[in-house]
Amino acid sequence: MKVAFISLGCAKNLVNTEQMMALARQAGHTVTGEPAGADVAVLNTCGFIETAKSEAIEEILKLAALKESGRLGKLLVAGCLAQRYQGEVLTELPEVDGLLGTGSYTDIVCALEEAASGGRPALFGDINSTVEDGARILSTPPYTAYLKIAEGCDNRCAYCVIPSLRGRYRSRSMESLLREARELAEQGVKELIVVAQDITRYGTDLYGRRRLAELLTELCKQDFHWIRLHYLYPDEVDDTLIEVIASQPKIVKYLDIPIQHVNDGILRAMNRRDTKEEIAALLEKLKKRIPGLVLRTSIICGLPGEGEHEFEELCAFLREAGIQRAGIFPFSPEEGTPAAEMERQVDGDTARRRAELLAELQSRVMDSFNEHMLGKTIEVLCEGFDGEMGCYAGRSYAESPDVDGCVYFTAAGRVEPGSFVRVLLTGTYGGCLLGEWEE
Repeated sequence: MKVAFISLGCAKNLVNTEQMMALARQAGHTVTGEPAGADVAVLNTCGFIETAKSEAIEEILKLAALKESGRLGKLLVAGCLAQRYQGEVLTELPEVDGLLGTGSYTDIVCALEEAASGGRPALFGDINSTVEDGARILSTPPYTAYLKIAEGCDNRCAYCVIPSLRGRYRSRSMESLLREARELAEQGVKELIVVAQDITRYGTDLYGRRRLAELLTELCKQDFHWIRLHYLYPDEVDDTLIEVIASQPKIVKYLDIPIQHVNDGILRAMNRRDTKEEIAALLEKLKKRIPGLVLRTSIICGLPGEGEHEFEELCAFLREAGIQRAGIFPFSPEEGTPAAEMERQVDGDTARRRAELLAELQSRVMDSFNEHMLGKTIEVLCEGFDGEMGCYAGRSYAESPDVDGCVYFTAAGRVEPGSFVRVLLTGTYGGCLLGEWEE
């Protein structure tokens, strides 16, 4: 069969899609990213918050229309939305020909065969014992790849459904990760992005202690140019890890540390394990130990109990902390989470307004960072020529793919995608940096 794969949501979900693609190809099927003309489309969904659910449903309806027009055979829905709303999807979306939960990615070949023979598979394996090793077909540019070092989460934040969708935290073995990383390097990957719901916890379940620092040290011995880290929980970052990040030149000095809030009462309500004082101390330590560090974080506005005082405290902290990047989200009361049942719920319009205000504040912090970078020469990973801008586009250490902006630069000659070049920064445009290639 000709099988089209579409992946929504986070990079961790993308890795699961790449695993399904490899299994489908190993079974003799043709893999494509274009659903029109395919025998089966497999949509791997996110179901984390309301916006992600809406995006997934919209994509299902688009594929259903393609199917109705005769340009698509069958439609399978996989991932978090399927896991979370398995009954509703099957009953309310009759266009869907089968489901695979987050515990059944490796059952993709069985699901394809059952759907092709007229069945309606609904496969929901154990979310606490998934197979995370195995082949992948990279869907990222050939110079960049994700390395998922663990699955699931044990943090149990009050607003989050991830543990119920992905199961308990499960580290992959050091041996399997180093083997996969070596294979990626041999394929020409130059930027390795280490991901998990919480990479700082790596090894605690499997080895009884944190082993992220060890893993990174070994990864730095392999043939990568950059190693990027997503996501580090603040209460798990210790001095050993900081020393490895600071001393290893391959590890880019860009850390994604989701703090979510800084008011101590809100942090307790979120079931976070740190305080405002501890967060501030960690950020200060990181900046002192790692010169040129760029920080990214995630913030939730409007959790139940957040009044104007708590919101102003958050705004003041972000003005002073100088965190250059931030993903800012209004609170989404997700059914099945403790936060959805809390008293003193914040009106949705108020939460959205606060998120917009915080985004405006954060844009000024980012503008200040960009202005500070002007006149400097930095290393940029070229990602290709941007026809609309009329110049090349790429990323420095300060931009992670899909979540940050980019660096636009002019060049006298041709620059190949995947090559690293030196760029003199000369200006800004829409939150992005502009520059000139220095040969």
